[in-house]
Amino acid sequence: MHTKLHHINLKEHYQFVTFRTYESVDEYVKNIQNSTDTEKKKQYKIDRYLDNSQNGAYFYEDAIDIMIDTVLAEDENMYDVEIMSIMPNHVHILLKQYRDLDKIMQYIKGKSAVELNKYLNKDGKFWASGYFDKAIRDDEHFVTVYNYIKNNALKAGLTDERVFSKYE
Repeated sequence: MHTKLHHINLKEHYQFVTFRTYESVDEYVKNIQNSTDTEKKKQYKIDRYLDNSQNGAYFYEDAIDIMIDTVLAEDENMYDVEIMSIMPNHVHILLKQYRDLDKIMQYIKGKSAVELNKYLNKDGKFWASGYFDKAIRDDEHFVTVYNYIKNNALKAGLTDERVFSKYE
């Protein structure tokens, strides 16, 4: 029997976090989530699918800026954002956590849902439940994740305006 892994909560440690809009999680994504694949393989399949899906795709124009501004509002307080990519229906962030990861995600998803629902003139659930996180193991893993996030929008045929990095 396959069970979900608990979130790893390591303060002062780097985390790779991905979360999705509520409407992006369709039957195809649910089938992947319920498969017996490893979590890594599930996330890879879901990310590839969502990179080309318009389900729950709200991040265009000003919505991208709202998301970036929301995340950066607590940068260097709750966490330190190294890089993030705002895809049309999901978000990738590489951050160093200073608070519990669940509190960080509660802030990011809660605050952005309020702001984005207001901007988009919608109400109700904005984000899918939960999030995927992966603790960064070493420098090589950090570079791999950093480059994945940096290039994700371009690989999907989007512009790099969706990417925020402290280093570029």
